[in-house]
Amino acid sequence: MKTLSGLNLKEIEEITDNLGASKFRARQIHNWIYLKSVNSIDEMTDLSVKFREELKQTTQVTDVKIKIKQESSDGTLKYLLEFPDGECVETVLMRFDNRANLTACVSSQVGCAVNCSFCATGKRGFIRNLTYKEIIEQVLTIQRDTGLKVTNVVFMGQGEPLLNLDNVLKAMEIFNENFQIGARRLTVSTSGIIPGIERLAELDMQSTLALSLHAPNHEIRSKLMQIENKYPMPDLHKALKKYIEKTGRRITIEYLLIKDLNDTIESAKQLVNYLKDIKCNINLIPYNPTEKNDYQKPSGNSIMRFKSLLEQSGKKVTVRLERGADIDAACGQLRGKV
Repeated sequence: MKTLSGLNLKEIEEITDNLGASKFRARQIHNWIYLKSVNSIDEMTDLSVKFREELKQTTQVTDVKIKIKQESSDGTLKYLLEFPDGECVETVLMRFDNRANLTACVSSQVGCAVNCSFCATGKRGFIRNLTYKEIIEQVLTIQRDTGLKVTNVVFMGQGEPLLNLDNVLKAMEIFNENFQIGARRLTVSTSGIIPGIERLAELDMQSTLALSLHAPNHEIRSKLMQIENKYPMPDLHKALKKYIEKTGRRITIEYLLIKDLNDTIESAKQLVNYLKDIKCNINLIPYNPTEKNDYQKPSGNSIMRFKSLLEQSGKKVTVRLERGADIDAACGQLRGKV
């Protein structure tokens, strides 16, 4: 049984050709899948009943199941999705009352090999990469379930996107061409995989690169993120400079604020110095509690003091609005508890 989700127009045309139907029918099917997000072939009502029956003999819309769905008090939705091999990942839809944007936070791997000390996903270890079809299925599932159109996609779910870059790039291409989501509405986050950053620089895409920095110096970063020992901050700095020179794009620096560890005045000064020649915006993320560590969230005063010190350097600084923490859907909390 062939799954229609994830197929491009040419691949759908091959199916309709085999059924003796026109390319126009393929375009109709394509629109039902990507723009109308139907759950079944029966919902493709501008196709004849006879043709739908023939199509159902060899194809299905999706083979992904919603295992668990949770809704936060702030409207955030978290889905635990199960693939045919039994593996599961979580994906999140974030909704903001005062914005038209609907942002899907998608996973790129089952588990994660990077194993940052503050993140729940890494505790599972790395299991496997997701295919590009499994990545886009996350957005399609959200759209089918809610009837809403996703406008932004961030690769900030489970896994390290730049360690599965081929599938991530293919998924981004499909989001852009088939879902009609603009490239600038696609964000890829990385813990600092330098070869991946260099490859993105060469591709010169219009999407946004977000770096999970989370520390002002090597000592703190190596405690938080094992990847620092493979790709240390001085080398990372050079890679970011080259990326900006090549693309002209502004990077988003993600910085997780942890009480008494990296939220001090000295940490702010060191961070300002590290980023002084990097064209970037800074997104501060107050720590969200997860199991198996003793980290704590900073006070509101500490967060605003840190923000103010960074702003004095001339950088644009925002504090991430916490979404879905009550259902473990906030930054660093995705794990796939089953």
